[in-house]
Amino acid sequence: MGKACGTQTLTVRTGWKWPSPASEFACSKPSPISRTPRLALPNLFVAQAQKELTVNEAFARIDALLHLAVEGEANDPPAAPTDGECWLVGDTPTGVWSAQAGMIASRQAGNWLFTPPVEGMVVRDKAAGQSARYGSGWQRAAAVTTPTGGSTEDSEARAAIAQLVAALQISGILATT
Repeated sequence: MGKACGTQTLTVRTGWKWPSPASEFACSKPSPISRTPRLALPNLFVAQAQKELTVNEAFARIDALLHLAVEGEANDPPAAPTDGECWLVGDTPTGVWSAQAGMIASRQAGNWLFTPPVEGMVVRDKAAGQSARYGSGWQRAAAVTTPTGGSTEDSEARAAIAQLVAALQISGILATT
């Protein structure tokens, strides 16, 4: 199903449907003005009809991705999601998340909006209690054990290291143990 977009063909997109009687279209051929290069925010076309759909999608993506905090990582979508929830989709997604492995799922207007992560993106994972950085997959710092024992004990060094570990845990860089 297509419709003309200047010299390009428009096709119905899957994965995100606006609660509107109008169909949502996107150019099927890559265009330098169709999406922003980093977060794939939709751009407006000259003389585009129903600009509010494009602008609303851009606002929804910005709302989801700016200062991103996810509920956690899962393969199964939550049973009763609320608008504004964001999740990291696992490696073997099911249900409405199938075929969306590795994406960021954001609940907006009663539907799921899927966005691919970009290199360097940082999220706050509420379930893990720490931050994760994307670089060829989500990377999280491993928990660090505080030093104990040894042939020579230095209580000041141990106290300083314990304070550093605590500061890294509070900032979300290290997971709490």
